[in-house]
Amino acid sequence: MNRFSKTAITVLLILLMLTPHPVLACTGIVLRSLDGVTIAARTMEFSFDIRSNIVIVPAGTKITTLAWDDSNEGFTYEAKYGFAGANCLEKPVVVDGVNEKGLYFGAFYFAGVAKFETVSQENRDRAISSEELGNWILSQFSSVEELRVALPKKVIVGTHIKEISGVAPFHYAVSDSTGASVVIEYTKSGLTFFDNTVNAVTNNPTFDWHKTNLRNYVGLSPVNRDKVTVGGETLRPFGQGTGMFGLPGDHSSPSRFVRAVGFANTSLPAENSADAVFNAFHILNTFDIPKGSIRESSDEALTDYTVWTSAADTKNAVYYYKTYKTQAVECVNVRKAIAGLKTPKVIKMESGFVVRDRTGEVAND
Repeated sequence: MNRFSKTAITVLLILLMLTPHPVLACTGIVLRSLDGVTIAARTMEFSFDIRSNIVIVPAGTKITTLAWDDSNEGFTYEAKYGFAGANCLEKPVVVDGVNEKGLYFGAFYFAGVAKFETVSQENRDRAISSEELGNWILSQFSSVEELRVALPKKVIVGTHIKEISGVAPFHYAVSDSTGASVVIEYTKSGLTFFDNTVNAVTNNPTFDWHKTNLRNYVGLSPVNRDKVTVGGETLRPFGQGTGMFGLPGDHSSPSRFVRAVGFANTSLPAENSADAVFNAFHILNTFDIPKGSIRESSDEALTDYTVWTSAADTKNAVYYYKTYKTQAVECVNVRKAIAGLKTPKVIKMESGFVVRDRTGEVAND
């Protein structure tokens, strides 16, 4: 590769990071408990309400691809496994969820880098749109290893979605009950599976770029700094809190990736899945984006915020979530939910902001 091409790629990556997009702020982590349970968790950020609810789909459900494409018809398949998770835009498309076998799937924005094929007469019998890949993966597979074999045989295409004025530019995180975890990307280079060895995923640039960028932070440590001597001067830190000193704190994708790696891999050991879920929500609280802190210069009404946060227990097939309004964590046990269910069911995700008033517990003297 010559110097010009290296420079061009560097400039392109910088532009991708600096160019404003409707949303670039989803953050995912993977935690593992001491008894061997893998928990995949994430935040979902957008600049408008994506109208998510919880969709529960039983095994045996017939699903047709290219559902949002008015010009083309895809293929129809039957769900081998039941699954549940969060949809978007009130459509029967799960963008984040877990199936009855404990396979987790999450779609993350990948604007400016994601590249999908175009549907045609020749490929539509194998074509799945980028926004509906979760339905196929969750309904057909029980492990990452099975997916590695099957996914290259399908064609992932782009379908125009009017709400975002374009194709859903996703890359994907998948984890299973064995502890395997991957990030799946479709770029101009084609399909790539990355083993998620660092237990984190955010947005663009590509996953391997983020891993390389971690080398800029090899000095990070969770241990508080002690005094240091510089020349003849002894310098002491300003109190506690110097663990992870130098950790980037902004909302950009590269910075969030570094923070996610730091927090996920220094989290105190969880005894079991319940403890790991608890830890996951606490970690992801640090990635919450309040309305107003990220805005589009062309339209200040477009402000990124954390629409919802989720965690999936891959051993017990339980999907946990909280939303912008509903701060209490709620859950759906997938195996119990699909038992006896004949057709898909939708549960309203928002329960509303609730404050527990404890004043009545104060005893009068």
